[in-house]
Parts: sequence; structure tokens; C-alpha cells
Amino acid sequence: MIEFNYETSFKIKDENLLQNWIVTTVSKEGFEVGEINYIFCDDEYLHKLNVEFLQHDTLTDIISFDNSLGQIISGDIFISVDRVEDNSKDYNVSFEEELHRVMIHGVLHYMGYKDKSKQEKESMRTAENNALNSLKN
Repeated sequence: MIEFNYETSFKIKDENLLQNWIVTTVSKEGFEVGEINYIFCDDEYLHKLNVEFLQHDTLTDIISFDNSLGQIISGDIFISVDRVEDNSKDYNVSFEEELHRVMIHGVLHYMGYKDKSKQEKESMRTAENNALNSLKN
């Protein structure tokens, strides 16, 4: 089950479409969706979580807490819509494209994708792009 929660006035336009997209992406990787909660918030909300739980005094676009067991993907994914908006401008992409990239990025981490090394980042970006392309089709 995938749920969308809002700690800001922002709302997803088509929740069903994105839920189906995430389930399909997870299935293609050989995993199953358990319980994934997306929490959309602002910079202030996510910054507090970043300091409290990760001891990082910085702004970020996403923090994910992984509760997956084996092949069943579960967790809480917090997304700052403020950061997504700023990043979309920085990367010269639409807000929706950047939002979708960040949303799937969190799920990909649950499936074992990393993004620390150059090679890991390339693998993550390829998986993100494949997922984004499937959403467009």
C-alpha cells in the first residue's frame, strides 16, 4: 500500500497514477510493495528531521526511513516540496519531473541502490531515468 500524506498545502495531482507507477517500478526490480508512506513537507519540517535523526544541519530534498524486509519494500519517505521546486529550477526541469525523480529515488534506495560513489550514482540515475520514462509512456 502506498499512501500520500501532507504536512503542507501541496497535493499530488493524480495519486492513483503515481501509486500504480511505483508498484510497477518495484515489481520490475523483483520486489513487492509493503507499506510506503510519502510525507510531503516544507524545508523547515525536513530540516528538523535531518538534524534530529541524521545529525545533518543542512537542507535536503528527501529523507527516507527504510523498514523493508527482504523483498517487501516499506518505509517512510519525507520530501521537501520547497527543495524540489528549487532543484527543478536549478536543473531546468519541470517541478513534476523533479518530484517524480525524488519520489522514485527513495524507493530505489529501499531496493539496494546507493548513490555515494560515482558508479553508484550512475546506476541510480539510470534506474531513475528508466522509471521516469515508463511514467511518460
